Amino acid sequence: MSPIRLLALRDTPLSVAEVQTAVMADEAGGVAVFAGAVRDHDHGQPVTGLTYVAHPSAEDELRRVATAVAEKYPVQAIAAVHRVGDLRIGDLAVVVAVSCAHRGDAFDACRLLIDELKATVPIWKHQRFADGNSEWVGCA
Repeated sequence: MSPIRLLALRDTPLSVAEVQTAVMADEAGGVAVFAGAVRDHDHGQPVTGLTYVAHPSAEDELRRVATAVAEKYPVQAIAAVHRVGDLRIGDLAVVVAVSCAHRGDAFDACRLLIDELKATVPIWKHQRFADGNSEWVGCA
C-alpha cells in the first residue's frame, strides 16, 4: 500500500486536522505537520493579499515529490494540500504532514516535503502590496 494518503490542490480553505488525520497510523510514533499561512508583509512591504495559480502538471509534480520523500525516509504516511485562488492574510496556503515510527525521521521528512514542494511544484504566487504594486513569486 502506498504511504501517500492525501495530495490535492484546492480552491477552498484548508484544514490542518484533515491533513494530520490522513497520516495517523498505529505504527507511527512521530507525526510532523507544517502549515504555511499568508503573512502580512514581504520584502519589508505590507501585503494585502495574494493569489496562487497552479500549472496543470502541479498535482503530478506534487505526487513525484511525495513519492521521493517516502522513498528517502521510513514514512508510514504522507499528505500535502496546497491552496489555489485568492487568499487573505492569515489564510492557510499549504499544509503537509508525515508520520514515521520515530520523530526525527518525521521532522526530516516533513521538512524535505515542504522544501521540495515549494522549490519544484509549479505553483506561483501573485502577491499584492498596500502601495498598489504587485509581484509574481516562483515563476523563475
